[in-house]
Amino acid sequence: MNLIKVFIVDDHRLFREGVKFALGKSSDIEITGEAKNGLEFLEMIDKKDADVVLMDIDMPEMNGFDAIKKGLEIKPGLNFLVLSMHGDHGHYLKMIELGAKGFIVKDSGPEELKKAIREVSKGNNYFSQELLMSIILKKEVSPVGIELLKKLEISPREYDVLGLLCKASSNQEIADKLFISPKTVEGHKARLMQKTGTQNSLALVLFAIKNQLIQL
Repeated sequence: MNLIKVFIVDDHRLFREGVKFALGKSSDIEITGEAKNGLEFLEMIDKKDADVVLMDIDMPEMNGFDAIKKGLEIKPGLNFLVLSMHGDHGHYLKMIELGAKGFIVKDSGPEELKKAIREVSKGNNYFSQELLMSIILKKEVSPVGIELLKKLEISPREYDVLGLLCKASSNQEIADKLFISPKTVEGHKARLMQKTGTQNSLALVLFAIKNQLIQL
């Protein structure tokens, strides 16, 4: 069994120790390094193997934004999972555009953290439902809705796929609910991303929420 190698970047030592403790008994996860800020991370990353980088946002010397951007320039294949607080709503889309694969709140339980790491290690996106609901309840969105749907020429079937994506349904779950194949789901997602100018499923979900394209 190949171990998932994890690198932790956070300026709070106690938090790093807590993460290491939470992951310590996982048979498929190994901590390969840690850093207290983005600059230290960049100095170390060439010497450390990492499938997933747990990245804090606000840190001294170099924040998570710059660390992700420069980290992907050094190692384009790095998978970043952002450690977030509920007040970070304005940062999400920017982080996704920079290349982050997902977000998880810092007070999540060990099982959700492990789930997020496993998903992101495969190159998939992960966005905790707690964060999604937090964004929706904050209502940090602009009133566009139906007019934007018409402008983007999103079809009824594409809209169905988008709605299920925003409920965190997998490709197979969407396929089962809509009685189509997973390959067809992928085709709809590709067209939705092209129409909305987004790069991945997570950015697409954020775009839909921000612009009130869906009702959850």
